[in-house]
Amino acid sequence: MSLMNPLSMFDVKGKVAVITGASGAFGMVAARVLAGAGCRLVLAAGNASALAEIAGECRAGGAEVHEANVRPDTEAACEGLIASAVEAFGACDILVVASGMNTVAKIDEMAPDTFLSVMDANVTQSWLMARAATRQMKAQGTGGKIVLVSSARGLLGHPAGYTAYCASKAAVDGITKALGCELGPTGITVNAIAPTVFRSPLTAWMFGEDDNARTVRAGFLARVPKGRLGEPEDLAGPLLFLSSKASDFYTGHILYADGGYTAG
Repeated sequence: MSLMNPLSMFDVKGKVAVITGASGAFGMVAARVLAGAGCRLVLAAGNASALAEIAGECRAGGAEVHEANVRPDTEAACEGLIASAVEAFGACDILVVASGMNTVAKIDEMAPDTFLSVMDANVTQSWLMARAATRQMKAQGTGGKIVLVSSARGLLGHPAGYTAYCASKAAVDGITKALGCELGPTGITVNAIAPTVFRSPLTAWMFGEDDNARTVRAGFLARVPKGRLGEPEDLAGPLLFLSSKASDFYTGHILYADGGYTAG
């Protein structure tokens, strides 16, 4: 590949991308970015109306889209989702696992079932989707890209009842590193994007101008060298990089999209 044509390394046109949690904040970013880059999409989400909305937006931009109103919460669902990509488009080249959840509660107030539900959504489902995609990518024999979603909280703790979330994202980091080692010889890369707070429906209040938002934001920004909260476009570049040939020599990495938050 000629270095005189570096943009070709980021070309994913025609690739088949499966995105779970496509109606969520990160999933919608992934759908828009990969649709805009020319991928054929399999979008999966449990919220049928929100799924139809993002799928319609991607189709309006010219993308081929297959909708799957399913959560990756069982082995059969995960295997079926990859099978639907093969049935619709003949392959699975890129997997983005953007599904997950968080429940905030102090440890002495959190039920064990709640802890396990967060671990299942963030860890087990990531593992099951990676397993299903790996099988298909190996069968294709042309490599592939697996992108998991971690968080700065996989590296750092949090005082406000995040034991389940921090533990789950640390486990996602472990899966990423282990699979990066395991799958290296196959041409399948496995990496994770780990954002800090970025603009989404769930965090919109932090971008507000009321006293509470200002106070919380100021405390947070004291730790962010870039001096601002994240925007959806801050996730776009890392995602395209990790989904393309540009990242062929990168695997087992946690890419922190955090404005320097974890650096200091």
